[in-house]
Amino acid sequence: METINLSKKQFVIYMAVAFGLAWILEMIASVFSNNGNQIVFTVIVMITMFMPFLGVLVARIPLKGMGWVPHLKGKLRYVFFALWMPALLSILGGVLFFVIFPDTFDSEFMTLRGLLEEAGALEQFEARGITIPMYLLITSVQAVTIAPFLNMFVALGEEVGWRGALYPYLKKKLGVTKGRIVGGTIWGAWHWPIMILAGYEYGKEYIGAPVLGPIVFCVATIMMGILFDYVYEKTETIWLPSLMHGATNAFTIFAYLVKPDYSNMAILGPAYIGIISMIPMIVMAVIICVKKKRD
Repeated sequence: METINLSKKQFVIYMAVAFGLAWILEMIASVFSNNGNQIVFTVIVMITMFMPFLGVLVARIPLKGMGWVPHLKGKLRYVFFALWMPALLSILGGVLFFVIFPDTFDSEFMTLRGLLEEAGALEQFEARGITIPMYLLITSVQAVTIAPFLNMFVALGEEVGWRGALYPYLKKKLGVTKGRIVGGTIWGAWHWPIMILAGYEYGKEYIGAPVLGPIVFCVATIMMGILFDYVYEKTETIWLPSLMHGATNAFTIFAYLVKPDYSNMAILGPAYIGIISMIPMIVMAVIICVKKKRD
């Protein structure tokens, strides 16, 4: 993988486009979300994910050195790491949350049932003989097989900007670990308008809202960024952090396993972005940083 050298001017242009346009789109998306139009909201969010890629193009940052042609001979273990590690860390974090707060577990699937009813899908599933446990099993299998590869192409819109351009620039300026921490903070802050205005990720009535969510989410993106960048360094292809990003977005089952009465605890878990549920991810990220320092 070729070293990508950004000038200060390119960095400023990149940040202006990646952040400026994204924040405008997130504010627009939030309006639709608050008006109950989730379809338009979802479409705008998907478009927003390509703003870092657009920032790279506008700033004329070379794409050539990002590793578009995978050379994975002897590196297949990192493919499986990218594909399955998000699910493993999510499971460990979710189990940890429910061990600490067992009363929050939604054994009757009331939260998921309500979401499926609202989407008009529950009757269709029942007509086909698909129970909610079966639905959870099907979606879980898809989340570790097909979904990460489908999500990869959307996640690429972010990864070209974050891991492909921003992280190399910051690591060169600040060192690997500090660069990853600053990069992860920037990545997290990129989501702030939609989090504050639309309740993205944690909702609007969680413990410590609306201040704590953006802060905790930055901790999550710092940790995820370390994992994604680790895969990028090891494989030298932009497709692998995109795959891991897609896998992370795919495995969200634990977010639907909390009783409705405890939805305000989303800041703690059981989704991997909660304070408690992200502990396994933090441990993995620390191990990677320590190992990097020793190399």
